[in-house]
Amino acid sequence: MPADFEYTFVGFPTRYSSWTARAATVLDYFQIPHNKEVFHLKQRPYPTSRPIQPPYKGGLLPALVVHSTGTEASDFTIYDSLAILEFLAETHPEHHLWPEDEQLRALARSATAKMHSGFTTLRDEFATNFIARYQFTGEVPMSEKAKRECEEMVKLWSSSRATTVERLKALGKEDDDEGFLFGKFGIADAFFWPVLWRFRTYNLPLTGISDQGLDWMDTIWKDPKFKAIGKDYFAQAEDPANTVDHYDDIFKGNPDVKYGSFSEDWEFERPTERRL
Repeated sequence: MPADFEYTFVGFPTRYSSWTARAATVLDYFQIPHNKEVFHLKQRPYPTSRPIQPPYKGGLLPALVVHSTGTEASDFTIYDSLAILEFLAETHPEHHLWPEDEQLRALARSATAKMHSGFTTLRDEFATNFIARYQFTGEVPMSEKAKRECEEMVKLWSSSRATTVERLKALGKEDDDEGFLFGKFGIADAFFWPVLWRFRTYNLPLTGISDQGLDWMDTIWKDPKFKAIGKDYFAQAEDPANTVDHYDDIFKGNPDVKYGSFSEDWEFERPTERRL
């Protein structure tokens, strides 16, 4: 951490909040020192134990409060997961949150922006819930637009990996490829991590995904740091204050849907029918 900065990260429980999880994942993955404040989704208005400047507005989480400790110190607050991660990329260049290669960096930014502002139908129809597991009698109930977005999503993962492999080979930097979307873990992976849960939670179709796309899924699910992050999501579920009923069983009353939970020791296996 830069000597003149201290951080407080403010957000919702990450097992439910993909917006909070994106920034929290980067902070936790690289063990960037920070304090945390978590607001339960049941609470209105969202309380805070101390004032945040500028005045905190409950609908704008996550937020990163930056405490400046230099001689001309003044605290400031960054809202929005992408803005937070852009700031961390600038203040922590040692972590290479964007690829070093300008072509891959541009593609990583493009993919991240697409996730940040797109795939709205998929996100609206299938709420984020890391530990939940839905089993369906027949096809997953989803709109045609959501199906198209699923296909678009997995094709983006596949093309990102294919381009990265080809580009790093051309640069003679194959050793820099750690199996993440653009080589090393970065902001793009953090943005797609919460939607990857949705594919597991709802057994969403992986129609059109390539072997390289599946390799990326395998890389994330089996990474020890992501396993540790997942354990924290399970720990959150043990606190009743973190439970939100309408996120825990969105198909309640539908006899064709069985609702349950994944076990903490679940392991990713490459699907034979392009489903988890």
